[in-house]
Amino acid sequence: MTAPAATTVRRRIRVRGVVQGVGFRPFVHRLATEQNLTGFVTNDAGGVVVEVEGPPTGVERFCTRLTRETPALAAVSGVDCADIPVTKAADGFAIRPSEGGRGRTVLPPDTATCTSCLRELADPADRRHRHPFITCTHCGPRYTITTALPYDRVTTTMAVFPMCTACTEEYRDPRDRRFHAQPVACRDCGPRLRLLAPGIAPRPARDDAALTQARALLADGRIVAVKGVGGYHLACDACDPRAVARLRARKRRLGKPFAVMARDMAAAAEIAEIGDAERVALLGPQRPIVLLRRRQGPLASEVCGASLYVGVMLPYTPVHTLLLGLPQDPPGPRILVMTSGNRSGEPIVTDDAEAQSRLEGIADAWLTHDRGIVSPCDDSVLRIRADGTTQVLRRSRGYVPQPLALPFPVPPTLAVGGDLKNAPCLGADDEAWFGPHLGDLGALATLDALERADRHLRQLTGVRPGVVAADLHPGYHSAQWAHRRAGGRGPALVQHHHAHVASALAEHRLGPTARLIGIAFDGTGYGDDGTVWGGEVLLAGYAGYRRYAHLAPAPLPGGDAGVANPCRLALARLHAAGLPWAPEVPSTRACSQAELSVLACQLERDLACVPTSSMGRLFDAVSSLAGVCHRVSYEAQAALELEAEATRAWNDETGAYAFGFRQGSPVLLDPSPVLRALLTDLRRGTPRPVLAVRFHRGVAAAVSEICRRARRDTGLSTVALTGGVFANALLEEACTRLLTADGFTVLRHGEVPAGDGGLALGQLMVAAGRHPEKRGRT
Repeated sequence: MTAPAATTVRRRIRVRGVVQGVGFRPFVHRLATEQNLTGFVTNDAGGVVVEVEGPPTGVERFCTRLTRETPALAAVSGVDCADIPVTKAADGFAIRPSEGGRGRTVLPPDTATCTSCLRELADPADRRHRHPFITCTHCGPRYTITTALPYDRVTTTMAVFPMCTACTEEYRDPRDRRFHAQPVACRDCGPRLRLLAPGIAPRPARDDAALTQARALLADGRIVAVKGVGGYHLACDACDPRAVARLRARKRRLGKPFAVMARDMAAAAEIAEIGDAERVALLGPQRPIVLLRRRQGPLASEVCGASLYVGVMLPYTPVHTLLLGLPQDPPGPRILVMTSGNRSGEPIVTDDAEAQSRLEGIADAWLTHDRGIVSPCDDSVLRIRADGTTQVLRRSRGYVPQPLALPFPVPPTLAVGGDLKNAPCLGADDEAWFGPHLGDLGALATLDALERADRHLRQLTGVRPGVVAADLHPGYHSAQWAHRRAGGRGPALVQHHHAHVASALAEHRLGPTARLIGIAFDGTGYGDDGTVWGGEVLLAGYAGYRRYAHLAPAPLPGGDAGVANPCRLALARLHAAGLPWAPEVPSTRACSQAELSVLACQLERDLACVPTSSMGRLFDAVSSLAGVCHRVSYEAQAALELEAEATRAWNDETGAYAFGFRQGSPVLLDPSPVLRALLTDLRRGTPRPVLAVRFHRGVAAAVSEICRRARRDTGLSTVALTGGVFANALLEEACTRLLTADGFTVLRHGEVPAGDGGLALGQLMVAAGRHPEKRGRT
C-alpha cells in the first residue's frame, strides 16, 4: 500500500557565496511570504541559513526561485538542502539576528552608488537630498568598512553611528530597500564631512559648506585630498594646465599619466573615444578606471603626457557625485584628476591623521569624513580589447574580495606576490581571494599595508593559511616578509615566470595535470641561475616547468640605474650584438661622453652587469634606439611610449624585423638581426612609428615561430600569454592573431592581471601543485 503524500514539509537550506550585504535576507523573506511558507532566515559565518515549511509544491518553487532570482550583487557559489522534521512551531516567516560560528562566506566588493540612491540624492523632496553617504543594500562600501563576519553593523566602521528613528525603521523593515543595509545613515545620524584648509580657511567647514568650498578650491586651481571608500585621492581640475603641473611637481610624478574622473558620460565623451563595451565598463557597479583612446578636447595635455590613452572613471560615491556637481549646481570642474593619495612609492593613505601629515606639501585642502576605512583599496584599471573582451590591468576596488573559482582544491595558502604591483592572494578548497592592489613594497608603509590586507582577508574568509608562498628572489621584500610570516617551516618559493604561467592556467581553470607553452614576458624576474629573466618560453604545468627558449641575454649595467636609463640598455644590447655605438644613433647622442666612457668600461670589464633575458628591457632598449625615450621617470615608460608610436602607423605598416634562433636547450631568441635592421632603417631616415611597428610585429612573429617549434617538439598546442609586457595591446593582439591562425589555442588574461598584480594566484597554485596529496585539506 502506497504511503500518503506529505501535506507539509520542512527544508533546511544553506546558501554559500556572496550572500551577505546584498539584500539576500529580505529577498528570501519576500519569496517565502509569496509562497505562504513559514520559517526563518539568518546569517552566519558560513553564509545564509534558511528553514522553510509548507506544502511540498510551495517549498520546491521556493528552492527553484532562490537561485534563479537572486539580488543583483549576490553570487551564489553553492546550495545545500536537507529535509528536516516539521515543527509547526510558529506562523509567518521571520528574519532572525545573525548567528556566529565558523564557516566561510564572502562579502561583495565596494559598489558604486545605485540609480535609486542617485535619484534620491538629487531630489529636493527626499530626506537624503544631497546626503554625502547615501547607500542601500544595492550599493555602497562593504569590503573597506567590514572588520569581521557575519556582516552586521557592529562588525563595520558604521558601529560608532547610532541610527536615528527614521533610519532604524527602514533598517528593520524587510520591505524596504535599506533593510539591514549596514552603512545606512542620514544627515541626522551618519558620518560627517569636513574640509580642512590650513592657510586658506581659519575654521573647518562641514557638510554642504565643505563640499561648496572644496568645489570652489578646485575651480580656483587648488589641489584637494578627497577621502573616498578605499583611501584618499589627490584631485585637481583636469582642464587646468597649471593645476595639473602643480600636482605633478608636488607629487614628484613627472611623466606618468594621471587618471581622471568625469562628471558623466557626456563629459567623458568630450575627452575620449567610447565604444559600447567601454560604456558598459564605465557604468558598471565596479566603476573602474577604463583606458580610452584620447580625443582632442578640453583635457590639459599635462594629464596624459606622451600617452595616446587616458584612464577615465565615473563617480562611484555620493561624495564624488556632489563634488563634481548636480545638474542644478553652479558651474565647476566637470573633469577632475583623481590620482591615488600618496607619495611616490607609498600605498594609498586611509588614516585621516596620516593623510594630513603624509600629504602635507601636496594638498592645499583635505575633504575628509569620520567613517573609518579598515583596509586600503585603490582603484581598479582595465582596458577593452579590439574584440570587446576585458583585460583587468589592476584588480582592486570593485573586484576585491570577489572570489575566483579554482580548477582544483588547494590547502589553506597565502601567496604574497612580488615586490611590484603587489596584491596578495588567499586560497582554500576551490576558491581564492585577491587582496587589494598595494603597489610597490619598497616602503615600510606598504609592508604595513600588506600586513593589514593579510589580516583583513583572513578575518573575512575564515581561512587560516598553513602554507605561505612567495617569489624565489631572495632580495624581495615580499619574500622576506613571507619568511617571517611562515615561521620555522619557511615559505614555498616559486620562480617568477612559472608563477605567471600558473596564474593563466588557473584563471582558465585548467586541471592539475594540464601543460602548455607559456610565453612569459616582463621586465624582471629572478631566474633559477641567479640572473634576471624576463623573455621566457616555458613548457609548464602547476607542478613544474622546463625553460624551452628565452631571449638571448645582454648585460644590465648598474641594475636599477640601468633600468632608469634606456639609452644605456640600448648601448648594452648593441655591445652584446657586436654592433658599434655610432655617433648618429639616438642612444649614443643621449649620453654624455663621460657616461659613454663609464658604460664602455663597465661592459668591457663586466662590472655590475647582471645578464638579463628580459623582453621588457629589450622594449626599453629599442625605444631609445628609435629615438623615442632615453630616460624614464616611471616603470615601463619607454615601452609605453614605443607602443604609442607604433599605434600611429599600425594600420599602414606591415613590415617586421626578424629575430634569429640559435638551436640548443634552451633555444635562444637572438635580437641581433633586429638591431642591425633597425640601425639600417635609422640611417635611411625611417620614421619612428614605422620602426616601432616593425619591432612589435617582429616580436609577435618570433613568438609564433617559437611556439611552432615547441609544438613540433612536444605536441603542445595551447599557449598562454602572460607577464607585464602583455599589457601592451598591440603586441598581445598581434601574437593572438598569428597563433590562432596557426591553429593554437591562445589563453589571455581577463579578470586576473597579466603583470605582477596576478602573480600571487600563480604562486598559490604552484605551491598546491607540488603537493597533490595536500589538496583541499582545510
